Amino acid sequence: MVQTFETVTGRRLAYHKTEGAGPGIVFLGGFMSDMSGTKAVWLEDWARTEGRAFLRFDYSGHGESSGQFEDGCIGDWAEDAFEAVTRLTDGPQILVGSSMGGWIALLLARRIPQRIAGLVGIAAAPDFTEDSMWPQLSDAQRGEILAEGRTQLPNAYDDRPYTLTRRLFEDGRDQLVLRSPLSLPFPVRLLQGTADEAVETSVALRLLEYADGPDIRLTLVKGADHRFSSLDCLTLIAETIRALPAAR
Repeated sequence: MVQTFETVTGRRLAYHKTEGAGPGIVFLGGFMSDMSGTKAVWLEDWARTEGRAFLRFDYSGHGESSGQFEDGCIGDWAEDAFEAVTRLTDGPQILVGSSMGGWIALLLARRIPQRIAGLVGIAAAPDFTEDSMWPQLSDAQRGEILAEGRTQLPNAYDDRPYTLTRRLFEDGRDQLVLRSPLSLPFPVRLLQGTADEAVETSVALRLLEYADGPDIRLTLVKGADHRFSSLDCLTLIAETIRALPAAR
């Protein structure tokens, strides 16, 4: 059953919470995705069979939460995640961040490292608005954003187009994590498909090289795409979580 809570800024966030043993697992979804996606639901079922606490939720403007997608930005969604973790969970958590959720997880790592027992990034996409999305726009699209505040792009994963706003890019520049020291003092596992057309393998390699921590590992899966949702990939995610030192 979907539950909701209201953030300090008045946003109503929808979530599913499974009670169980700790450290709990928090799933952080991607850009314009929601908590009903394959990975989130499959991992929730897996966590339930393992007797593990699990939380999945929708950022504002996503899924069943309040607000419009185009009104949000990375900072808003990171704040949503902060409130979900600090208000809906107890003790250290394992963050599982998919695509944009990987960036959100890194922002949480910078803000509340004491609440994080481990981090699993699935095609993690830190700083993607600045390093990937903005450079790929045409001059006309960038001009439209600067002049009119927004533009639209087709979405390869959904019938709904992406609405990209000037606020999304301006706020994104305030949330960058690969320009200043990035300390990850807990186990980190990065999973990346070599056939991912949305997040290139070079992003995972850059994050691996840039981040500072005692236990950071990258696993490349030949032929896996950005969805990373085949049964083999889902099983790998679960096995990765189970093998984390904090989860034993």
